[in-house]
Amino acid sequence: MTEAETQHDERRVSALELFFDLVFVFAITRTTELLGEDATFRGLLHGLLVLAVVWWAWDGYAWLTNEVDTERDAVRLSIFAAMAAMLIVALAIPGAFGADATLFAVAYAAVRLVHFVLYRQGSGREGGRHAVLRLMPSIAVACALLLGAAATEGTTRTLFWVAAVAADYLGLLLAGTSGWRVQVSHFAERHSLIILIALGESVVDIGAGVRAETLGAGVVTAALLAAAAIAAMWWAYFDVVAPVAERRMLAAPPEERVAIARDSYTFLHLPMVAGIVLLAAGIKEAIGHVGDPLATVPAVELCGGAALYLAAHVAFRLRNVHSVNRQRIVAGAVLLALIPVATRVSGLTALALVAAILATLIAYEALRFRDARARVRAGGGSMRFSPPS
Repeated sequence: MTEAETQHDERRVSALELFFDLVFVFAITRTTELLGEDATFRGLLHGLLVLAVVWWAWDGYAWLTNEVDTERDAVRLSIFAAMAAMLIVALAIPGAFGADATLFAVAYAAVRLVHFVLYRQGSGREGGRHAVLRLMPSIAVACALLLGAAATEGTTRTLFWVAAVAADYLGLLLAGTSGWRVQVSHFAERHSLIILIALGESVVDIGAGVRAETLGAGVVTAALLAAAAIAAMWWAYFDVVAPVAERRMLAAPPEERVAIARDSYTFLHLPMVAGIVLLAAGIKEAIGHVGDPLATVPAVELCGGAALYLAAHVAFRLRNVHSVNRQRIVAGAVLLALIPVATRVSGLTALALVAAILATLIAYEALRFRDARARVRAGGGSMRFSPPS
């Protein structure tokens, strides 16, 4: 089978997978709520830890549905069971470091257990069953640590969470790539859609940030600026980054595809989603305080979230095409330098500055690399796309 035939033969994301992702959208919403309820650096750390744990569960199902037949009734019912457990996880997120710590840990363990059982029973390949079996020790340790965290308080609880995240992520690295399989178009599309979903949640947070009974000019302007910033982030990913990454993975040998999928999608899409979530939390605060300076943590979320998103893109491109995107490094550095400014100017001004930086970056790339972009969008020579920086 030729490369083109292989790509055509791969299935696309199913309706069941998109249905499952709706629960993850709710989890993102609840994580943003957690960030808003505790606008401290401790709350920021807690929000990122929750996101890392929830992302790991979601991405595990992305690998699962890349392997199993989602049209089978048994698979559908198992996914529904996982959705129910994930719903409880999402409901418990605001109290994950408080009164609902045990509920969160138990429901999360159920999500991971369904994933493991379904992978073992649903995979038609012995290699796939052995691959997920190698992850069982790290899954068990991570779930045990979260249950242990529920029995502790304060800093100790936070340290248990950090250890749980480390167990999962290090466990995948130590388990290696042997036995895994990637259907390129399906896997890339699934992760592109989750970026789109996270950006969509940011749009929802524009409305959530409106606290006035009537819409004044400041709030309307802030909403438009927030939409412009989100649109720029959409452009930064979907214009050339997503197609180039997919074609690069398609061109790689099967064993290398798995490593690319793990590094570029499982690992590096997390900081992209985290950047979007942080930006959304910052937008929510900025729209709620259009005339007042932002507090330190919301300023970090607004400016640092956008910077984190761009930094993940730099790492993503470096991993896939082995070149450095210098203009995004510069834009990220400017955004970080903007954090102290955002605590001294109005929320409206801070939002305008973030939107201006992102829009300027996109305009520069669109004009400076228009020929290379045209080749990528036409589908020719894209996997070697490496415009001068």
